[in-house]
Amino acid sequence: MPAERTVTHTVPVAAARRRRLRADQARALADLLRHQILAGGYPGGVLPLEGDLAADYGAGRNTVRQALDLLRGEQLVERRPGVGTVVVCEKYPHGLDRLQGLAETLNEHGRVTNEVRTVGPVRAPAPVAGRLGLPEHTDVLYIERLRRLNGLPLSLDLTYVPMDIGAGLLGCDLENTDVFRLLEQLTGQPLGHAEITLEAVNADAHSAAVLQAPRGAAVLMLERLTHLGDGRPVDLEFIRFRGDRITMSGLLRRSL
Repeated sequence: MPAERTVTHTVPVAAARRRRLRADQARALADLLRHQILAGGYPGGVLPLEGDLAADYGAGRNTVRQALDLLRGEQLVERRPGVGTVVVCEKYPHGLDRLQGLAETLNEHGRVTNEVRTVGPVRAPAPVAGRLGLPEHTDVLYIERLRRLNGLPLSLDLTYVPMDIGAGLLGCDLENTDVFRLLEQLTGQPLGHAEITLEAVNADAHSAAVLQAPRGAAVLMLERLTHLGDGRPVDLEFIRFRGDRITMSGLLRRSL
């Protein structure tokens, strides 16, 4: 039997490796450009020409084009004839190192308004009662709000508050005031701390329609349990942020 011959497909394999390498480089370059965009590094919102970007970052023109394609896919930039690549979507910074309401967090960027879609007492689901330290089947105040910044939908907030405090919220201006501020007024004590979980989820049909986002688009889901200064849990929230309009940031210190 004749010996089998090993055929080496050097050209196709090398080409595939080059494509993978360029894709990796484009992804890394897109990360750097995104940071520059979000940090306001391009005055007037116009990015440098492709040739200038290639020179600045030591990248090939094809890599630059691929990186810009990634940012266009994120709807962060677009190409305009006679102008170049321009920023078309502003993202707002949301800090994670201070316990603040949305209006307090974004006060430098415009006016936050709330469309109260639902408010009233409901029977607390077992996980909600457990997180709030309440007996099962206890009533809580449920609030659903669409929150806008300068008129643009930014987040969909689902909030649960113990009824002994929540009853007081029913007569408050929920459309123009952060719940945090109202809780401090009603209880007569400051909020103390919060436990948070942040993850990316796909928007369900209802959330996407309310937020005016594409169905299935990625949204940032923030789960937050806020406690009063005395440690009592008083506010359980599930907040869906439009991922194309918000960026989370914080200052972390290493402790050994």
